[in-house]
Amino acid sequence: MDSPPTAVSTMRKMMSTVSHTLPTKVERSDAETTALRSNRAYGHDAAAAAAAVLNYTCYSLPHRTLLKLEGRDTNSFLQGIITNDTGLLEEPGQRAVYAHMLNVQGRTLYDIILYSLKDATGSSLLLECDSTVKDKLLRHLTVYKIRRKVEISTCGDLSPWAVLPKRKNSEVPVISSPKKAPVCVTDPRTEAMGWRLMLDSQVDPLAVIASCQRGDTEEYHRHRYSIGLPEGVKDLPPEVALPLESNLVYMEGISFSKGCYIGQELTARTHHTGVVRKRLMPVSLSSALTQGVAEGTSLHTQSGKAAGKHRTGVGELGLSLIRLAHAKEVLLLTSSDGVTVNLEASVPEWWPKDLKLK
Repeated sequence: MDSPPTAVSTMRKMMSTVSHTLPTKVERSDAETTALRSNRAYGHDAAAAAAAVLNYTCYSLPHRTLLKLEGRDTNSFLQGIITNDTGLLEEPGQRAVYAHMLNVQGRTLYDIILYSLKDATGSSLLLECDSTVKDKLLRHLTVYKIRRKVEISTCGDLSPWAVLPKRKNSEVPVISSPKKAPVCVTDPRTEAMGWRLMLDSQVDPLAVIASCQRGDTEEYHRHRYSIGLPEGVKDLPPEVALPLESNLVYMEGISFSKGCYIGQELTARTHHTGVVRKRLMPVSLSSALTQGVAEGTSLHTQSGKAAGKHRTGVGELGLSLIRLAHAKEVLLLTSSDGVTVNLEASVPEWWPKDLKLK
């Protein structure tokens, strides 16, 4: 006589029956499949539409830092050590100027941007510079300050950002909280660089600028190199770069009428002779070099003539000091590991239209 089934055996039979009745693959009707695909496509289109309405991209600039200068002698003090005219900052609507500080031989030491800052304590200036030379620049300023009524300090409570438009002819970004972003001005070097934003270091730019997204800093550098705009000591090596070869005039970073400043003599003489045989130009490589290129690597024409020197870059984009006589030729660049690639220079759209290359 068979024994009665136990609870366990009964449960196993039930599970077996259920497992055979359940399909191993979910099957959908044609209508369900079409609806699902439509929903996915709609989700993708919605995301694309959301991205399309964004007007700006904000880039953090960790390679740049800020100093603060205040005191009644600030403008006259800077007037004697920078290439541009600080008096421009007193003109209506002018809140930023670009300039270089030169050594006595007329070669670039530091590239800077000055911002007019008006707060509860009165007028002062923010000075933006390459973060790697901040201490050297502070010492440089201290040497020439002497007895002038100027206070110089670091400004860690503010951080510099670049704001680039996602389309041409965009309006100036509207700042929802000016106290958190005391400066938002057109980049004084060229409109192709968008706007400069000085923001409270604890605040996200998306909190003060509507229709904005954050971008990767490397994208910012790629943009700079694509339009041929130098920034910092890698692009403008101290005591090596010459201001006119570095297109300081084109970036509106120099005044030839303001009076004397350190390094003026050679710069003014070169300007008035009208002879600039080399210029820092945007270049594109036929392929990115994995081993990189040493600063100052020589460029050559196809026939072996010296054509200039490479400065720096990102991937296949970069800046090179090019002899204008060879600026229209395909040049050769050899990397640290012996790989040779083609290099072509281009004339930026923001340069003067009447510029003539030989």
